[in-house]
Amino acid sequence: MSSPPRGAITAQLEPVVAEAVARSGFDLEEFDVQQAGRRRLIKVVIDSDDGVGLDEISDVSRAVSEVLDAHEHVLAGSYTLEVTSPGVDRPLTRARHWRRARYRLVKIRFADGEKLVARVGAADDEGVTVLVAGELRRVAYRDVERAVVEVEFQQPPAEDLVKLERAASGVSQEGDDREDTEEPR
Repeated sequence: MSSPPRGAITAQLEPVVAEAVARSGFDLEEFDVQQAGRRRLIKVVIDSDDGVGLDEISDVSRAVSEVLDAHEHVLAGSYTLEVTSPGVDRPLTRARHWRRARYRLVKIRFADGEKLVARVGAADDEGVTVLVAGELRRVAYRDVERAVVEVEFQQPPAEDLVKLERAASGVSQEGDDREDTEEPR
């Protein structure tokens, strides 16, 4: 019995796998089916705003496995399932990726060739506020060619986090207009 082409298998299984992943409380970031000898290798990459732990990977793996077993006629044979979370080198391609990278250092390459390293602030559906050399800058996603998180081995500077938090809440970067007064003793 011949099996359907890889693209057809992916097209049939991705929606049901995405639904199983969503029921588990995660986003399906990537779904891929490859032939690996006589078996198929099914790779499922999941993520969430709160990250992904090993116990959660195990839970999602069971849920996806049940769905795949129910659709074994599509696979036409045995398979190996790999459920994982995205690595730090995953490109930031969607607004939710930028939101999840808040306060992280990222390397950005723009469509016009400009490159910079910046700390991520608040992100919305159109773009993100970043901190570059102490200055806030608004970046539209459409202008970004590639962006990836940089690995850091120390905590971000507190003053950077304060600037980004103030920008997100709309508080002036210069501070407020109240005068400092001392309490009477």
